[in-house]
Amino acid sequence: MSLVNDALKKATLSSLAWKIFERGGSALVSLLVQIIMARLLAPEYFGALAIMLVLVNMGNIIVQSGLNTALVQAPRIDDGDCSTVFWLSLGISLVLCAVVFVCAPLVVEFYSMPEIVWPFRALGLLLIVNSFNAVQVAIVQRALEFKKVFNATIVSVFVSGVLGVGCAVSGWGLWSLVVQQLSCQFANCVVLALQVRWVPQFEFSFARAKALFSFGWRLLVSGLLDQGYQSLSDLVIGKQFSASSLGLVSQGKKYPQTIGSLLDGAIQPVMLSAVSRVQSDVSYAKRIVRRALKTSTFLVVPSMALFALVAEPLVRLLLGERWLPCVPFLQMYCFVYALLPIHTTNLQTLNGMGRSDLFLKLELVKKAYGVAILLFAAFVLGDVYAMVAGYVLSGIVSTFVNTWPSKRVLGYSYGEQLRDMAPAFALAAASAAVAWPIGLLALPDAATVALQAAVMAGAYMGLSKALKVEAMAYLLSTVKEMVSARRDAS
Repeated sequence: MSLVNDALKKATLSSLAWKIFERGGSALVSLLVQIIMARLLAPEYFGALAIMLVLVNMGNIIVQSGLNTALVQAPRIDDGDCSTVFWLSLGISLVLCAVVFVCAPLVVEFYSMPEIVWPFRALGLLLIVNSFNAVQVAIVQRALEFKKVFNATIVSVFVSGVLGVGCAVSGWGLWSLVVQQLSCQFANCVVLALQVRWVPQFEFSFARAKALFSFGWRLLVSGLLDQGYQSLSDLVIGKQFSASSLGLVSQGKKYPQTIGSLLDGAIQPVMLSAVSRVQSDVSYAKRIVRRALKTSTFLVVPSMALFALVAEPLVRLLLGERWLPCVPFLQMYCFVYALLPIHTTNLQTLNGMGRSDLFLKLELVKKAYGVAILLFAAFVLGDVYAMVAGYVLSGIVSTFVNTWPSKRVLGYSYGEQLRDMAPAFALAAASAAVAWPIGLLALPDAATVALQAAVMAGAYMGLSKALKVEAMAYLLSTVKEMVSARRDAS
């Protein structure tokens, strides 16, 4: 068992390195592209895109049907399983694309935005594109070959960025955002397909589809609940308030989400694959999960604290004065995404341990109170700021809900998880307090951001070293092992 665990650790570290490179490279390029496009386009264009993507993203959840995760989690798969998932995903995507085309006029009429009918129809093509590489992504994730995902992501982000910015400069308006979305997914699909030596066979098994769907249907429902909940605010804001308000909210959410997903999202997919391989060894699985939570929290929490601290000068510097109203939204979402590690770690653990039944139960509970809070803020309080604050409240409550099954499945209680996360939160708060007075000096925005970032980073790392925080020591040793793993792999 020791040799197996050592081999798994090496594979996991190598995969983690490539996942970090993929997330980091794509996040940096994406943020640069978004900054340029935000300067070129008005907030209402981003609001219109958010409304269209709500329905398209819901369709993507249905297209994948949880089956790609089922392929990752299943103990053994063959070409028959992969081909069955491919044809099922493709068939569903064609039906949904036709539904989007037919129903687009009804949606845009509801929002009184007739100019988005054809952009909306064009975005429906994303469903077909995504169905093509659903299996390839599962194969790569199952084999921990994240270098291939890195290659596909970097190429797609670069290509789509060039095309999107070029269209925006040429005055294409909303269509420039549509072109960016389509070209990103298409390029990602092509590059990944060129690397994964798998092609679908003309084979479809109802028995295999049923077996995979017995696991995947819960993830499908959970995914629809989560995507629907995340998107509900976009739909309500777009109708109850305005597309411009929605653009400000979506822009305020985008940057914390990108940073949080960069750091936490590099760890969680690798952890899912690792836990899936050691489901029978509960104690070893718990060690993997604890390390993932500690490492992710140590990185995500100070990043969100810093982002909230420099929000106003950073937005003014990068996006311009017209985007300053998004600053309160950005700061609230920073807190939401500071809690991301505890949510994703526990949910990915359930998937990795094959407990999608518990995953679904949690989603039903969370969405029940989440929707109630959201609708109360929108229709009783009638305030868009209260709506985003509702996500903060829901996020706090959800930390209790998401950790409840982990004690039963892994013996990892809520109290243990809080103790593992506490150092990062305490040190981030102390470091932000040290850097905060710099904002009172009335320096140029660039100098304010640079100084606060440097002071807070120095304070955080210095305090972590002085107090001998376990997560920092583990992170440094992990970086060394990742470098070694990369050398061995090459």
